[in-house]
Amino acid sequence: METRVAVISIILENSKPVEEVNKLISDYSDYVVGRMGIPYKKRGISIISVVMDAPQDVISSFSGKLGTLDGVSAKTAYSKYVFND
Repeated sequence: METRVAVISIILENSKPVEEVNKLISDYSDYVVGRMGIPYKKRGISIISVVMDAPQDVISSFSGKLGTLDGVSAKTAYSKYVFND
């Protein structure tokens, strides 16, 4: 199976979508290498970075589902290297 490493940067504009975002991260936990969350209290937002090692379609699906949530912005950066497991 071909996989790529990617980092998904997520910005939550308020606290409403937190449960939905955490559920999605949990749903894709088999592919999650790690995550880091930063509450930015001064601006009233939260920033989450999720590192994944997964087939490109899985990463795209995860990022796409995040993008459908109200108050959530997500962008993905992919490694150029493809791993063959």
